[in-house]
Amino acid sequence: MWLINVRTRQLEDFFGLEVPPYAILSHTWVHGEEVTFQEMRHPETLGPTDADVLSKLKIGWHKIDHTCQEAARTGLEYAWVDTCCIDKSSSAELSEAINSMFRWYRRAAVCYVFLSDLGDFSEPGDRARDGPGDLGCCCVKKCRWFTRSWTLQELIAPRRMLFFDKEWRFCFTKDGESEALSRITGIDVAVLRHERDLSSVSVAQKMSWAAGREATRKEDLAYSLLGIFGINMPMLYGEEERAFLRLQAEIISSCPDTTIFAWARERQDDPEDASQDPSNTYSGVMAPSPAAFRLLCKGS
Repeated sequence: MWLINVRTRQLEDFFGLEVPPYAILSHTWVHGEEVTFQEMRHPETLGPTDADVLSKLKIGWHKIDHTCQEAARTGLEYAWVDTCCIDKSSSAELSEAINSMFRWYRRAAVCYVFLSDLGDFSEPGDRARDGPGDLGCCCVKKCRWFTRSWTLQELIAPRRMLFFDKEWRFCFTKDGESEALSRITGIDVAVLRHERDLSSVSVAQKMSWAAGREATRKEDLAYSLLGIFGINMPMLYGEEERAFLRLQAEIISSCPDTTIFAWARERQDDPEDASQDPSNTYSGVMAPSPAAFRLLCKGS
């Protein structure tokens, strides 16, 4: 597991029990603006000008820098950021990382959530709340972070989470706003507080949490759910919707929960919209995508 030394900003590799306490970042990616493993691991391959541009202009570098600053402030010596701590040029390392992601977030000493589109949380116009538990009434619920597939497990897995706005001002904690976060996401409060084990939640209910979320790659709609269902399977980018069918097959073979078949296609008033909806793709008894569990989410 590659970790960033928060003092030197250099990557260091750890194995098994050698992994030290670390902070972890949850965020949404900005295309072309994230720092890669190669840029972080081998900065000497960049010319002086390129290195200067990387440090000053790339949005991703500022996220890494602030993550390290916050970690150091609390006494942690290491941090993990998905953009630069995974060598995505290695299919084996990428597959291992995706299958380990839930555990890495669960084992983190703290998770920092960077809400890049959230303004000053202390301003009345942005906060717009009457008291504790009213996040659902303000602009927090409109943040892109709540719409992405990967951030679902990143919300559930960590035991300690701190949320920050676009200027890295602290806003709230997961424990302190668990009821409001539950209303925004549909996830049980007890699950968010780690008072209820994920294994006690039905397959259909867990699928409904992902029903309204999106991913840049179709395969990630399935791969981002591996940890939530306790499934390990190889990554096959290029298989598109078939990844979700493979995930369901793995769940069926390891879990007797028949609610996995409790999905339905939503009615579409516009035939053109219906043809573009992935839930209208033929898939037999298996759901074509998490979106097929959306009705359960609405009715729960």
